[in-house]
Amino acid sequence: MHHKMTILAIESSCDDTSAAVLVDGIVLSNTTSSQKIHEQYGGVVPEVASRQHHIDIVPVVNHAMSLAECQFKTIDAIAFTRGPGLLGSLLVGASFAKALALALDKPLIEVHHMKAHIMAHFIDEPKPNFPFLCLTVSGGHTQIVKVNSGTKMVVLGQTIDDAAGEAFDKTGKMLGLGYPAGPEIDKRAKLGKAVFTFSESKLPGLDFSFSGFKTSVLYFLQKEKKKDSDFIDKNLNDLCASIQNAIIHMLVSKLKQAATQTGITEIAIAGGVAANSGLRTTLLTMANELSWKLYVPDIQYCTDNAGMIAMAAWFKFQEGDFSDLATSPDPRWAMDEA
Repeated sequence: MHHKMTILAIESSCDDTSAAVLVDGIVLSNTTSSQKIHEQYGGVVPEVASRQHHIDIVPVVNHAMSLAECQFKTIDAIAFTRGPGLLGSLLVGASFAKALALALDKPLIEVHHMKAHIMAHFIDEPKPNFPFLCLTVSGGHTQIVKVNSGTKMVVLGQTIDDAAGEAFDKTGKMLGLGYPAGPEIDKRAKLGKAVFTFSESKLPGLDFSFSGFKTSVLYFLQKEKKKDSDFIDKNLNDLCASIQNAIIHMLVSKLKQAATQTGITEIAIAGGVAANSGLRTTLLTMANELSWKLYVPDIQYCTDNAGMIAMAAWFKFQEGDFSDLATSPDPRWAMDEA
């Protein structure tokens, strides 16, 4: 009788505590506890986040195990996010995973958070074929990656300053929207028209930059508010549509460039900003025009979750790529080192 390979995965890189159980490459449970406390601060407070992970991790892991109808003694490996992320948050997940691996005498698998976002594509059908290009966009990262296999990836371009998700949040703050602002901008953009233009960075190659764009939005708003103090309130939906349109344009034009350069037509998007409906719609239109095969993960696998950590670990498990107990979190772990 075939022994089923079971992986318990833990994700704690930022402000979501998540656990998942994967059996033979299939995610049976994916449980996440999101921290609402940061909304009042307008951003994630690292110290608060790590304390909350301490409180949440045991109930979240137990819940994932019971949903998968799995017992600890049947686990074959324990996976965790080693980085990148907030050090305090990563420490909670890593310490828990190491303690459990030691107690159960099971191997440990360290996972790179950004690689896991890409591996989320292998949770459900349809799955991309190697090699494919993945545009990974989240609050902390923006990159175009050439994915050669489940473990071998090359970063072709990335942001030299802010991430796209950060550009959404910071411009949203200028408009007086709450944190995180991305979903609110997305919602309002549907009700407005992209009538305002902002300067977009013209970086050579496949790298991104969003800091100049943010400054451009700031100066524009300051100038217009001098003329009319209610300018933002009167034009909120159009401003949201214009900001979203500009960010999406910067993202997809580089992706198109990467596809042309590599000749790859299997295209995927991942990360929290991949949940943005404007980005999804724009890419679907482009995919039809350029004969791309576009892959977009289910919304629950776009934001930080342990299901994607489990899937990335599954590929490493098959290669026998395990970590020892001396491994420690690396908040700035580079993808090409992973």
